[in-house]
Amino acid sequence: MVVLIIMGMLGESVASVHKVGGSAGWTILGKVDYNKWTSSDTFTTGDSLLFVYNRQFHNVKQVSRRDFLSCNATSAMAATYTSGSDTVALTKPGHLYFLCGFPGHCQAGQKLHVLVATAIVSPTLSPAFAPVPSPSTGSSSSPSPATASKDTAQNDAALLSMSAALTSTLSSVVVFLVALVYY
Repeated sequence: MVVLIIMGMLGESVASVHKVGGSAGWTILGKVDYNKWTSSDTFTTGDSLLFVYNRQFHNVKQVSRRDFLSCNATSAMAATYTSGSDTVALTKPGHLYFLCGFPGHCQAGQKLHVLVATAIVSPTLSPAFAPVPSPSTGSSSSPSPATASKDTAQNDAALLSMSAALTSTLSSVVVFLVALVYY
């Protein structure tokens, strides 16, 4: 699983890219237990599912609960994916159902039920944006040149730290968006 952290002044949210089936991917080989795979993880809005498979032998169909239970692949509810590396964004809470539309694959266990929960964003101030305390200057009404220089150096360090955090955050967002576009 790849985890991207997007930090902001009002809090943090974590967006995860979940590779369906782990290292095995989306397949009927190796007897992947997709129920067990989903039970070992938490899926929240903002996350995405990454289906990786051999497109000559598999596809991904998003179906209704009824079609999921009966392994009916003839009426894909939302989408059919066929690229071999498909990303599905989890945009709203609720149940999602997927199966492979190749004959016999769903019956062999190549189907996935995901319960998506609402992401909770913590409204705390990110450490990168916390104020930097200035050193005590004693009883002097104006700081000495050495203290003023130290204050300026600390402020510059704080600004550099915030700049680096913002640059890193923007890079993460761009990587996430590129991943969504290309997968």
